[in-house]
Amino acid sequence: MRLVVLQPLQSPKTRRAPRFKDLRVRPKLIVLHNTFYIALACAVYYSIIPLVEEHIAGVREREALLLGRMFLEQNGPLPYGEVLREHLLRGSAGAIRVPDQTKAWLDNHPGELRFEAADDRVYFKNSDSGVYGSLLLPERYYGEIVTRSKTSIFIALGVIYILAVAALEFVIMPRYVYSPIRATLRADEAVQEGERALELIARDAIPGDEIGDIMRSRNATVTKLREKESTLERALARLGELAKDLQRKNDELESAHRGMAAQDRLATIGLLSASVAHEINTPLAVLRGSLDKLLETIEGPVSRSRLQRVQRMTDRLRRISESLLDFSKARAPEQRTPVKVRGLIDEAWSLLAFDERSNAVQLRNEVSAGESVLGDYDRLMQVFVNLLRNGLYAIDGAGNITVSSSRTEQDSRNWVSINVDDDGRGIPEEVLPNLFEAFVSSRLDSQGTGLGLTVAEGIVQRHGGELTASNRPEGGARLEVRLPAA
Repeated sequence: MRLVVLQPLQSPKTRRAPRFKDLRVRPKLIVLHNTFYIALACAVYYSIIPLVEEHIAGVREREALLLGRMFLEQNGPLPYGEVLREHLLRGSAGAIRVPDQTKAWLDNHPGELRFEAADDRVYFKNSDSGVYGSLLLPERYYGEIVTRSKTSIFIALGVIYILAVAALEFVIMPRYVYSPIRATLRADEAVQEGERALELIARDAIPGDEIGDIMRSRNATVTKLREKESTLERALARLGELAKDLQRKNDELESAHRGMAAQDRLATIGLLSASVAHEINTPLAVLRGSLDKLLETIEGPVSRSRLQRVQRMTDRLRRISESLLDFSKARAPEQRTPVKVRGLIDEAWSLLAFDERSNAVQLRNEVSAGESVLGDYDRLMQVFVNLLRNGLYAIDGAGNITVSSSRTEQDSRNWVSINVDDDGRGIPEEVLPNLFEAFVSSRLDSQGTGLGLTVAEGIVQRHGGELTASNRPEGGARLEVRLPAA
């Protein structure tokens, strides 16, 4: 058996009519002054109308008595013709239906008049003839007078009411109430939208009443708020500068820490380089002597070419060992002579011929044959061997290394820019800013020591030049050497 729980039905929420205090200012004022004028008009109307009716009733009574006195004393023809003849009765008391109480009063006061408001008649008795008479006053004349008076008063009050409401709604209230309120609302909208030029109310638009006090207080509040915001903005700007300065100092501290670690490693390498150079130089000297003896005995051109290549590699090893010593103690180049850049590049590439990677990579030497720089041949050879080897290891599989040059003039000096471009994978963005620092390498194999570009940059700088690195838009990396032209 399934138990179903029935929820009580909820009646829909009825929409409540807006209360008077929730109305806008204009409808609220319209209700107030309309109610006031209607109440005032009703009070005036119902105060004046009874006075008018009372006055007309008195006039009617006096006129009735006057006419009765005239008819009482007039025995001849009637002065008002047929109009009043229809309302005049003469005869015995029974014939003209004189009320008993009125008849008794006339009998006791012969020659006098009595007005009975109940039947709108004036009764009289001629003392000489004893004839009774009654005069009926025309009701419509006095009724029309009262009606016209009521209509005139009503129209006059209506016109006054309309003129007063029109003056309030179209002249007085818009100028002294609605206009200041609209100016305040427009200024508040300008504050919300950030329009600084319109957020303050103009002084000539502020009245001298309580609304003006509110507007002046609002202007003062907005002004103080902007002053506080300006102070806060200056404080935030100062805080931002302090944060940037702190970040810069933290970066300098981290760089100093890395530099100290690198210096420790460089010092260790410097100590090792002396012993390594000493150990290498002796076998190299023996090898060099043996090669010289072999070149004296062998006459075949192919064999002599191979031995000469080995001899150049031996010299290269000797210069490398000397570079290990220079790594801890920088020294100036031994000599500055004009160096042909194109031949320098070709020889540097030939020294990399023993690397098996060079078999899949093609060198494009586009340097002009007559381009020369001023420097030490052996040191510059070391620079370009490092740059070409860096490009060689950046290419996965087959690829191209292109070397080109251009000449520029700056500070009244001629410079030669040599670009070494490869179509490899490029330099990682996180490595690029610190590429020339010691022990920074983008290669993950065991052959990336992170010292080759550091040594190359040091040699270029000692030549008065500059070494920069970037990624090419079409892919790969570019290493640019800028040296003084010969």
